[in-house]
Amino acid sequence: MCGIVGYIGTKKAKPILINGLLRLEYRGYDSAGIATMEKDGIKIVKEKGRIANLDAKEEINSLEGTIGIGHTRWATHGKPSAVNSHPHYDNSKTFAVVHNGIIENYHELRKFLEDNGYHFLSDTDTEVIPNLIHYYYKKEHDFLKSVKLACDDLKGSFALEILCNDYPDNMIVVRQDSPLVIGKGLNEIYISSDIPAILSFTKDFYFLNDREYAVLSRKNIEFYDNNLNSIDKMVKSIEWNTASAEKDGYEDFMLKEIYEQPNSIRETIGSKLSENKISFTDFEISKDYLETINRIYIVACGTAKNAGLATKATFENFCKIPTEVDIASEFRYRDPLINEHTLCIYISQSGETADTIAALKLAKQKGAKTIAVANVIGSSITRESDYCVYTHAGPEIAVASTKAYTSQVVLLNILALYFAEVLERVPALEIDNIKKEIMDLPKKAEITLGNVAEIKNFANTVYKETDIFFLGRGIDSYVAEEASLKLKEISYIHSESYPAGELKHGPIALIENDVTVIGIITNPKLVEKTVSNIQEVITRGAKTLVITNQKINDEQFYKTIHIPEVNPCLSPILSIIPLQLLAYYISKEKGLDVDKPRNLAKSVTVE
Repeated sequence: MCGIVGYIGTKKAKPILINGLLRLEYRGYDSAGIATMEKDGIKIVKEKGRIANLDAKEEINSLEGTIGIGHTRWATHGKPSAVNSHPHYDNSKTFAVVHNGIIENYHELRKFLEDNGYHFLSDTDTEVIPNLIHYYYKKEHDFLKSVKLACDDLKGSFALEILCNDYPDNMIVVRQDSPLVIGKGLNEIYISSDIPAILSFTKDFYFLNDREYAVLSRKNIEFYDNNLNSIDKMVKSIEWNTASAEKDGYEDFMLKEIYEQPNSIRETIGSKLSENKISFTDFEISKDYLETINRIYIVACGTAKNAGLATKATFENFCKIPTEVDIASEFRYRDPLINEHTLCIYISQSGETADTIAALKLAKQKGAKTIAVANVIGSSITRESDYCVYTHAGPEIAVASTKAYTSQVVLLNILALYFAEVLERVPALEIDNIKKEIMDLPKKAEITLGNVAEIKNFANTVYKETDIFFLGRGIDSYVAEEASLKLKEISYIHSESYPAGELKHGPIALIENDVTVIGIITNPKLVEKTVSNIQEVITRGAKTLVITNQKINDEQFYKTIHIPEVNPCLSPILSIIPLQLLAYYISKEKGLDVDKPRNLAKSVTVE
């Protein structure tokens, strides 16, 4: 959602902050602003709309300070406007704050502050924070202690950067259920919501846990726990290539990331599978423990949830353990049946998805073991879980996830096979055969990307449509769900996915002349049934595209795209690629902003 950046060093802060905000555009926003520490105190410049609007303001060029904070806002409380943009002052302009998250009790805090003589200029929940800090500062006259006392009163989620006129060489940052990273350079420090925003400046990062504080100066960082006891933090080196956060000649990040999939799949495989041997050095799970597990939950949101659905069958078929896939925002509120005999796997590309982290904490409270699957080292979900495993997709900038999804499906399949080897419930030869097929996936992904001309042509014929439907059976129905989501996200075309066998139970009523229906057929056991279902929509006038690796009569469909043959449990890794490209090219035909679709953000860090 919102994005924050910060800088404290010897260079002019303004261009660094603007650069960082531009790199956070993919998170989604409606306004932006920065504050810098000038010789005569904190100065704020902010504006509604794009960062270019902010950078075009005349007064921003007068900012010379070497300490500053910046923010891209996603409106929650108060409409998008310059006055509701961050940063926010307190009434005395002693403090300036930027805030990611939501303060759930801001109404009562605002009433308390108004009763104590404070007034408010904006409609935001954030404006209570600098004024609350000031309220305590009048009593304590101590920057850190005042921030801590204010945070004690806050309910909800927050990542904060705070400047104080009386401490012109310092900045304080703190987080609770909202992402924040601190990058360490030579006599300079960078702060951001996401690593890619500051990756070009440093590869050395500190990660705060909830309710931990960092007091920053140009040469030093002091860390404190929630009781303000001094604590030590280990720096972590992030080996992402800075070029992976650039477009590198591609028109859009999404297209670049689609084409990066052979490599991201290869890197993810190489981290766990080599010479037919699966190795999880991150953790070891014993046969005795796995034999006590009577249920696996895979919990996630959006595309990550679809990755879980795509691998449910592998866990069940090879581990012989019932596996459920659930939406994190539903899971956490329905009192799921979890105990010490439950294994819970949580998937999040960013590792900061609020509902997923909350669902993980719930499972731990109920005694279950938890495994986090994430793409970002040191992210919140990896620190909260009992075990964590990383995909190796590299930075994913486009809002619509592509390479993260295929990397997640690859890694979850390898994890399921690892459990299967430990449990010894299926013949070793079956597992070895799947391993060999996994090793061939990068090459097959490259072959699949060769269909781009056919996909472009089909996109050109359907981009003006208002409804598109996706069909599949078994695992293919879950790929249909992900393909439908991709199309909705970036083209704004209404689309739905259905298990093909459900057509006659209602959805076929939606089929009329010339509507587009996309079918996925990758399981040899389900070819005849799925073809029969697609024939039913053809007889009612539908225009059909079929993605398949099976031998079928192409002439019966409007268009058929063939992909390499692979074991059905691995087919989602290949069959989704042409459908990612289809969504991309439809969006381009419509002239839309592919990387930053309306109303969406890359990381959903609040409920």
